[in-house]
Amino acid sequence: MKLKMAENSLFAVLLRSPWWVSFLLAGGAFLAMRLLVPDLYALAGGVPFLVIGVVAAWKQLRAPSASKIAARLEALRAMPWEEFARAMEEGFRREGYEVKRVSGAADFELTKAGRMSLVAAKRWKASRTGVEPLKELVAAGGKRDAGECVLVCAGQMSENAKEFAKQKGIRLVEGVELTRLVTRA
Repeated sequence: MKLKMAENSLFAVLLRSPWWVSFLLAGGAFLAMRLLVPDLYALAGGVPFLVIGVVAAWKQLRAPSASKIAARLEALRAMPWEEFARAMEEGFRREGYEVKRVSGAADFELTKAGRMSLVAAKRWKASRTGVEPLKELVAAGGKRDAGECVLVCAGQMSENAKEFAKQKGIRLVEGVELTRLVTRA
């Protein structure tokens, strides 16, 4: 069973925040606890925040810059469909999925550990994506009994589309995740 951290837990929020925030909290926890317990115990109270700070710093140092991501997304938008589709297939196979091309609202059917997912990627070039492709994908997922629906987007998603995706549990592959998936191919 794979454990997953709650999206809005303190540590999840700290992992998404700048690394130095965790270090400040570690210092604050130490100072506050020092008033109540001996220094050694107070130090132990700040250790979890230090660990989270180190992990956040490591992730942030390894993350590509915004300009690199924008350049990669532009290169992806310039690709013809067949080249982009091959790169997507290779990326999903590297992640352990069996990939099959399908037609209709979805472009790929992914299978992993007995669970099937549908991926819509043909509108990856659209500069702005609305709710319609998401509705089509959800309908196709319902017909095919998909465990997950995934939309690939190299452009911007409208606020309505983001909210719809969140409500329906549609995974969005965009930005950094998209460049990592396709660029390694």
